[in-house]
Amino acid sequence: MSRRVRTLAASAVLLLVLVVLAATLRVPYVILGPGPTYNTLGADDAGAPIIAIDGRSPNDTSGNLNLTTVSVRSQNVTVFEAIKGWLAGDRVVVPRETVYPPGRSTEEVNKSNTQDFVNSQDSAQTAAFCELGYPDGLGVSSISAGSLAAGVLQVGDVLLTINGAGVGDIASLTALLSGTTPGQVADVGIARVGVESTVKVTLVAAADGSTGGRLGISVSTGCHAPFKVDLGLANSIGGPSAGLMFALGIIDMVGDTDLTGGKFIAGTGTITAAGQVGPIGGIPLKMIAAKRAGATVFLAPADNCGEVRGNTPDGLTVIRVDTLHGAIEDLKDLQDGGQITTC
Repeated sequence: MSRRVRTLAASAVLLLVLVVLAATLRVPYVILGPGPTYNTLGADDAGAPIIAIDGRSPNDTSGNLNLTTVSVRSQNVTVFEAIKGWLAGDRVVVPRETVYPPGRSTEEVNKSNTQDFVNSQDSAQTAAFCELGYPDGLGVSSISAGSLAAGVLQVGDVLLTINGAGVGDIASLTALLSGTTPGQVADVGIARVGVESTVKVTLVAAADGSTGGRLGISVSTGCHAPFKVDLGLANSIGGPSAGLMFALGIIDMVGDTDLTGGKFIAGTGTITAAGQVGPIGGIPLKMIAAKRAGATVFLAPADNCGEVRGNTPDGLTVIRVDTLHGAIEDLKDLQDGGQITTC
């Protein structure tokens, strides 16, 4: 065998070894890409409504209000896949610790993301109800099975007084009930859709055996509507970035205005109970996901506009959003041909 042949053979073997290593050697990186989008006005993959309204009929809606996500490939990322991701225009390769901080397991991070998602849903619901003008205060969020308050109190009632004493928060409610006994009839002052009245509720024993009577309800602070909203997808995605789109979905389903006008609108953004919209991560990938799903309009948090510029897919109009109220006004202007604020 000539020296040239031996050199070529050795090079071929070395190349084969490098290819095998590239295809099998795991690296501490994750690959981010455009994730699935979900129409908050529609159903999930199992056919269940993403926003379920109980206690009133939802509006007939048109168009889409899609929340957007980022996909995360974290398991068994090889050198070859990392290089491929770096070269792709719709992928981002980042160190694993960026998504999964050292000292925290994948399970812990996923659990935290799920909790953030649930918290964002709670904030979205409160923000939507406040935007719709429902009363603010300590309200009835559910009525326990077997409670004697059933048929007397309703979900959405705001508690004002117990036996004439003012109820300001959960602590004051607990203090007032501690001096009562199960079976006692309490005069409960409430506001129901803005109308104040006093109803009589027979108190029940505390489930945990503590002293004092109980109303047999669950309460929460914020704005309260006279119907119940259940939000889905908690088992499918995580993080707080869907808050804005959930709030808009609720308002479109129970408010007085069609927010989409039949258009395919997508977006992202955290939301506070007061309706403030905050920045999120991965917005270039989310815009790609929205465009691929069919969106023509994208709602982006104002603080993300720097990332939006230069990364917007062709044919996608990006509206700059600061607040829930501002997003609603821009969507109305979009239908009316008025001026909207873009990134």
